Amino acid sequence: MPRKPMIRRDVLLTAVLIAGLAAQAAPAFAQDYPSRPIALIVPYAAGGGNDLMARTAAEKMSTTLGQQIVIENRGGAGGSIATRQIAKAAPDGYTLGLGGTGTLAINPTLYSNVGYDPRRDFAPIGLIATSALVVCVHPSLPVRSIGELIALAKQEAGKLNYASAGTGSGIHLGTEYFATMAGIKLTHIPYKGSGPALTDLVGGHVAVYFSSLPPALALVKEGKVRALAVTGAKRSPIFPDLPTVAEAALPGYEAVLHYGIVAPAGTSRPIIDRLSAALRAAVMSEDLKARLANDGAEPLASTPEEYAADIDREETKWSKVVKVSGAKVNE
Repeated sequence: MPRKPMIRRDVLLTAVLIAGLAAQAAPAFAQDYPSRPIALIVPYAAGGGNDLMARTAAEKMSTTLGQQIVIENRGGAGGSIATRQIAKAAPDGYTLGLGGTGTLAINPTLYSNVGYDPRRDFAPIGLIATSALVVCVHPSLPVRSIGELIALAKQEAGKLNYASAGTGSGIHLGTEYFATMAGIKLTHIPYKGSGPALTDLVGGHVAVYFSSLPPALALVKEGKVRALAVTGAKRSPIFPDLPTVAEAALPGYEAVLHYGIVAPAGTSRPIIDRLSAALRAAVMSEDLKARLANDGAEPLASTPEEYAADIDREETKWSKVVKVSGAKVNE
């Protein structure tokens, strides 16, 4: 009977020693982290709401961490190109990314080859904020509630049109989700951004638009558009008298955008914990809360585990909406 090969004692001792040194090195590395500036990749152009949110959070986190967090804007393909780069970056804590409903929940189904898996390729750090929309109609439309809008859409199936900021945008899919739950058919008119879409709503070229909150506020006050409801789970401080879509007509409906910060998968847990603590402190600061409120967003502090669960829920929800809408982008 052949004898089993014996493991040399010196080889075994060396392996144990290396493992022990590695275990000691990880906490030591985390204690020294960060020792240089950190890059936070924002997968959109500079100047938008996403960019301002990231810059405000980064400014607060930099103070806590003792190192500057530098914003790098890398737009393109709805944020998927930069998000792919974040996934492939070195997992050393020096490259982070702004995650959101668009990039982590919508794009994996919307794009034929997005190039990353939202659950496997990232280490969630935490959420920053949530932002709802407001359902607006042109004043000539004879409706003053969500119930009346649904009734009119059923009466004139397919004749009512709505604007969006582009195919696959949160506004597009939030409206499609609304139509699916309400059992109505609306005609989609995509625009290249929110500005042109809102302009055509004011001009009466489209009937319905699910707008972000701040730009709609002045138009509603001036009577140029009529607001019917907000799409969040609760009423908005910006429009306190408006009901939610859920309480007005569609129980369970919620269409909001979530934003958070992620690192590449494989980033060590001590680094994730340090970044997460700094992010939570930033999110709960009065300064950040005030800035978010100006943009119609609300703080949404979380742990890494809570953000991971949020990514899972949001992707499961919005992937179904994308499929039902028939939206697809070949990249």
